[in-house]
Amino acid sequence: MKKTLAGAAVALAALTSLTVVQAAEPITPIPAVKVKNPKLVELGTMLYFEPRLSRSGFIFCNSCHNLGTGGVDNLKTSVGDYWAQGPINSPTVLNSSGQIAQFWDGRAKTLAEQAAGPIANPLEMASTHALAVEVIGSIPGYRAEFKKVFGDDKVTIDRITAAIAAFEETLVTPNSRFDKWLKGDRKAITKTELEGYELFKSSGCTMCHNGEKVGGSSFMKMGLVKPYKTTNTATGVQAISGKDQDRMTFKVPILRNVELTYPYFHDGAAQTLEQATRVMGDIQLGRRYTDEEVTKIVGFLKTLTGEQPKVVYPILPPSSNATPIFDPWAPKKAAK
Repeated sequence: MKKTLAGAAVALAALTSLTVVQAAEPITPIPAVKVKNPKLVELGTMLYFEPRLSRSGFIFCNSCHNLGTGGVDNLKTSVGDYWAQGPINSPTVLNSSGQIAQFWDGRAKTLAEQAAGPIANPLEMASTHALAVEVIGSIPGYRAEFKKVFGDDKVTIDRITAAIAAFEETLVTPNSRFDKWLKGDRKAITKTELEGYELFKSSGCTMCHNGEKVGGSSFMKMGLVKPYKTTNTATGVQAISGKDQDRMTFKVPILRNVELTYPYFHDGAAQTLEQATRVMGDIQLGRRYTDEEVTKIVGFLKTLTGEQPKVVYPILPPSSNATPIFDPWAPKKAAK
């Protein structure tokens, strides 16, 4: 009995100590996903990989948010319809749920709202919501899936984006080495990586990059101390609010898996973590990091890479005779 009580006391002390350590840190472990609606997620998986949601029948969500490469396309800006150059760097889809907003400028409040945007964006998938609904609704295999999930086979854009969002909510990356350190495994990261984390904190980086996602919970001006020089025309929140004080204010990006999500910044100008660290130190903090400091911070950032989602590429249902025919090489229609 005494041994049992002693063991329980030790376990309780360890748990209490762990809770105190976690509470004292600005970054917290990201929990594993809990799937609430498997059927909706399964449908969302299919639609995430569905190129027939685009005008060309060629582009799909995974084109720009590739799950094999950290949820991004590793390009400065994405390639869209008719090889159009996108206006801004594609953020990672990994751990994207629960942010303050979606898109760099925060114009979408939810993942479902975000999913609707690229479908109808002429520089991206270049379809329309009406055409997307017509296409998916013309495919018997999809109507059967919609009936399983929603109770009837009606296809709407809201149901399409709700399913995609449900799938995206499962794309979390727990159990990074840094999370293991936060949970009490003091051997999970090296001395140099820990020094990088301490420098990351003492420099002020965690004022913006904090919480489970190490970002994504606030907006910040790009060029807080010094103006950021770029040829990219994106103005951030200012494009939505119309307020000049919001110019160059963007959602703070998530740093989970950041070693996989290059290039960096809204304009994709920083090709390496070393370059990004130097620039951010200079324009956001007014600090010139030494080579040794950069090495330490980058070392810490690489500990944020978690377990990547294991996604089985779905088999998509075939089109029917009623499905519109796709022609990616059709002459581009002039804007009205």
